[in-house]
Amino acid sequence: MIRYKIDIMKALKEKGYTSYKLRQDKIFGEATMTKFRKKEYINFDNLDILCELLECQPADIIEHVKKIDTNKEYKI
Repeated sequence: MIRYKIDIMKALKEKGYTSYKLRQDKIFGEATMTKFRKKEYINFDNLDILCELLECQPADIIEHVKKIDTNKEYKI
């Protein structure tokens, strides 16, 4: 399972990006910011923009946590 390691909106605010500024400058739309708040999945384009704004790597934002489900078989 992939999950956020940080509070995205808090991290953006610490860098000077308010919700208003993000929408006004058309960096992220309200739907994407709602996904950040609800800790929902985002696409790679938005992850790329986050990395630019926060000056970090994807691994600083998200992490993989092993999910044990004995009823599910994964094919790699």
